[in-house]
Amino acid sequence: MNKVMRLASEQGVVIFTKSSCCLCYAVNILFKGIGVNPFVYEIDKDPEGMEMEKAITRLGCTAPVPAVFIGGNLVGSTNEVMSLHLSGSLIPMLQQCQCLS
Repeated sequence: MNKVMRLASEQGVVIFTKSSCCLCYAVNILFKGIGVNPFVYEIDKDPEGMEMEKAITRLGCTAPVPAVFIGGNLVGSTNEVMSLHLSGSLIPMLQQCQCLS
């Protein structure tokens, strides 16, 4: 849990992913499309990846990947991020943390 929280707080937008996950890729492209360069951490390439997945789930993420953190706070997985974007709430959230370039 400590490693996840440490990494999540080091950058404005952090996405925990797996290299073969198409939803992870889609969320990453969404952020890049709106002008955010997220820090992408591929947990399947980390020896502690399984523990990180469990920690992300314990934090309340509906799916372990993609897990999106903005300003050190868990936003959620694909459904939550897309819902925020479609409702018009994602960009103000990113502006508030000064994550837009």
